[in-house]
Amino acid sequence: MDYKNAGVDIEAGYRSVELMKKHVQETMRPEVLSNLGGFSGAFSMEKFKDMEKPTLVSGTDGVGTKLKLAFILDKHDTVGIDCVAMCVNDIACAGGEPLFFLDYIACGKNFPEKIADIVKGVADGCKQAGAALIGGETAEMPGFYPEDEYDLAGFAVGVVDEKDLITGKDLKAGDVLIGMASSGVHSNGFSLVRKVFKMEKEVLETYHEELGKTLGEALIAPTKIYVKALRSIKENGVTVKACSHITGGGFYENIPRMLPEGKHAVVKKDSYPIPPIFTMLAREGGIAEQMMYNTYNMGLGMIVAVDPADVEKAMEAIKAAGETPYIVGRIEDGEKGVTVC
Repeated sequence: MDYKNAGVDIEAGYRSVELMKKHVQETMRPEVLSNLGGFSGAFSMEKFKDMEKPTLVSGTDGVGTKLKLAFILDKHDTVGIDCVAMCVNDIACAGGEPLFFLDYIACGKNFPEKIADIVKGVADGCKQAGAALIGGETAEMPGFYPEDEYDLAGFAVGVVDEKDLITGKDLKAGDVLIGMASSGVHSNGFSLVRKVFKMEKEVLETYHEELGKTLGEALIAPTKIYVKALRSIKENGVTVKACSHITGGGFYENIPRMLPEGKHAVVKKDSYPIPPIFTMLAREGGIAEQMMYNTYNMGLGMIVAVDPADVEKAMEAIKAAGETPYIVGRIEDGEKGVTVC
């Protein structure tokens, strides 16, 4: 008896590392001090000593049950982007610059080419965020996961000068809410998605005119990474007073998280186009509008609050970063919370 007979193929692990090296290398930043394959990742903080009060910000998350689509469609090269996005968008939401990322893949059987595809997606996400992929773990766990399934999670660390933290403390009535378009469902609410649509290859590969693509393509579209857009706003001299990453819990749970006591957000539903995947999801599932806005991003993946005088400059900065902005609402005095109308 040996480890391979027990279901763990060490040679496959070595092969996975070799295949992923080129993708990892493309994410490197000059501050990285370690090589892939070491016991830990080292990252120099020398560059950030000039900050008044350098502050670390972190985020961790997984892809969730969206992975079920990847299994059915046998498409594994974009879920890594989702994993990175869920972490680095939270860091950017606090005003931070993502520095490095680590991933964790747990699988029933190590298929090196599949693992390399997953890591390619992680590397693509890291490049979009400007973060280095400095380490990770691939755990082969036979008998715990089915052979053709895996889980994917990650962890990111960023930095911000304490004075530049986005806290919402300076929000005032009249401040304007700008939303940035999402790419679709992103990586939240897929347990409900999987109840509405049959998770079968034939169903997912069916083309829908209203979507302009197959159902599977619409659902597996990777989460938008908004790091460059938020950086662009800052570099153009605009202060983001508050910021909300619209993830699980949709508008009703996430927007209040950016508000101080005594401030209320009002979002206009007709101020931007709702992607057709949400219309289709609500119709096919008989999902009430309130539940849709309390579960999904409904077409806005990130919302920022800025001073009215800065709106035009902020909109241009977001566009320059390649994202699509909409003026979607305002801040009012009142009980902490959000009205979607």
